[in-house]
Amino acid sequence: MAEIKLHWQIMIALALAVIVGLLTTADSDFFGIRVFALYDFTGSLFLNALKMITVPLIVASIITGIAGVGGTHGLGRLGGKTISYYLVTSLLAILVGLFFVNYFAPGIIDGVPAKGVLGLSDEMARQVSAKVGDRGIGELANVFLSIVPTNIVSAASSGQMLGLIFFSLLYGFYMSRISEAYAEAQYNFWQGLFEIMMKMTEWVMKLAPYGVFALVAKVVATTGLAAFKPLMVFFITVLVGLLVHFFIVLPLLLRVVGRVKPWRHFRAMLPALLTAFSTASSSATLPLTMECVEKRAGVSNRISSFVLPLGATVNMDGTALYECVAALFIAQAYGLELSFVTQFTVVIVALLTSIGVAGIPAASLVAISIILTTIGLPAEAIGLILAVDRILDMCRTTVNIFSDSCGAVIIARSEGEQNVLAKAGPIQS
Repeated sequence: MAEIKLHWQIMIALALAVIVGLLTTADSDFFGIRVFALYDFTGSLFLNALKMITVPLIVASIITGIAGVGGTHGLGRLGGKTISYYLVTSLLAILVGLFFVNYFAPGIIDGVPAKGVLGLSDEMARQVSAKVGDRGIGELANVFLSIVPTNIVSAASSGQMLGLIFFSLLYGFYMSRISEAYAEAQYNFWQGLFEIMMKMTEWVMKLAPYGVFALVAKVVATTGLAAFKPLMVFFITVLVGLLVHFFIVLPLLLRVVGRVKPWRHFRAMLPALLTAFSTASSSATLPLTMECVEKRAGVSNRISSFVLPLGATVNMDGTALYECVAALFIAQAYGLELSFVTQFTVVIVALLTSIGVAGIPAASLVAISIILTTIGLPAEAIGLILAVDRILDMCRTTVNIFSDSCGAVIIARSEGEQNVLAKAGPIQS
């Protein structure tokens, strides 16, 4: 019998959690053991495992990723254009998500924060409000100060992820600029650590079905099915944001910057987009993405072989949008009115984490935990998001792939390639 794939295990766990949660209450017991305590223990164990791998994983992935890019001989004009495109589109995606999460307010149900419906404790809500709620514009300087930590070990232990990410970016950049013998030793060490953390992440994700079961069953046992109302609003919010970015923002960039007709690119990329949607994997779709971009869109191998593999590693527009919406959804559910400074911090961290952790398993979970830690929110609500994560993962992977392909087309046009999308028209110098 073939092994059941992880996403199906999670879906089965979710269905069982709803059934078992409806059949139990906070006072139910099983052979003298309170079922609610068992839910809490199992869910906390999964979240602790997720937190355990975050720091070494984020450091190793960013350092190896930046060192690899920094060591590429073609990182001149072409590399500059590629990185600029990825930063701009990821930022636009985050801003789209920020707009819709504030507009729909999925964490607010009937004018009241959804913490009670989602089973979030009042005591935790008070602690969060005391930590986050009073941040004003004067805190903006502290956000920038926290980017440069005075002690990297202390920053790692206290969860100051902005400083940790900045240090990792610098470390990876300068690692490729020391003598070859030392650089190779350093790269091998960090690559080895990254491979180990990938294996550990895969192991942690094997616990995901149990974590999802416990976290969702705990909520359903406490509140019934009412918890799914805010989750559905959250689902719709993310989906609308992804659709706007996919059908409006990226086509506008194709039309205005690339001077090509977007519908031709949609048609050229259709096989890769369908594959991305079905597999929910940018890496697995990469060979087909390259084939569609080169043979159907007419981009040269010189451009596609550089832009697309890099994009599959660091450019995750859909993931960045999702991270932003998820973090603010949880904040709204706690009843927080997030200040401009806090939302600005979410934008920065979502942008950095979408680049730094994009290529790892369960990247969105790791990134969301980083964002929550940075702005002072607990990670206990991540398990609830998993209930609607699979379909959203398929959707955001499709957006990620399409953004990579749009970048290849736009950069090819900027490099003077005339045959992109066949009848694209001449480049204006």
